[in-house]
Amino acid sequence: MLTDFELNAPKDFDFIIGDWTVKHRRLKDILNNCDEWIEFKGDSSTRKTLGGFGNLEDNHLHFPESSFRAVALRSYNSESGEWSIWWLDGRSPNTLDVPVVGSFNDGVGVFYADDVLDGVSIKVRFKWISLDPNTPRWEQAFSKDDGKTWETNWTMEFSQNK
Repeated sequence: MLTDFELNAPKDFDFIIGDWTVKHRRLKDILNNCDEWIEFKGDSSTRKTLGGFGNLEDNHLHFPESSFRAVALRSYNSESGEWSIWWLDGRSPNTLDVPVVGSFNDGVGVFYADDVLDGVSIKVRFKWISLDPNTPRWEQAFSKDDGKTWETNWTMEFSQNK
């Protein structure tokens, strides 16, 4: 039986709970006017944590040259109504990325952070599109002009394992 706390948990990320096969597309060279995409497969498994106020996504990414693991940790702040998302790459196990922070509106979640890439200050944007819960999509984009223009550099298309 669910507690009152769990009954009040946000439902924004419920669409991604479960086990998924992922089609990844990533730009070969980021923020350098590149239009060459690298495609690879992956697997993802997401479980609720914190009584539904968080979730943990375990990823296995199969790049053409190697495979590695990574984790997305998400937590909901009920006071601000926003989610924070951290990324931990298994190739750099001592470094947690700067969290992107944002919220959902009508099935689309948009999350932002300020970060640094190769010594250059950038803005990061994650976008979760869950309009069709059977085929959710994630996009990552960077901006080096304070959000005036964005370069989408990574997409993930999910199909649920049955």
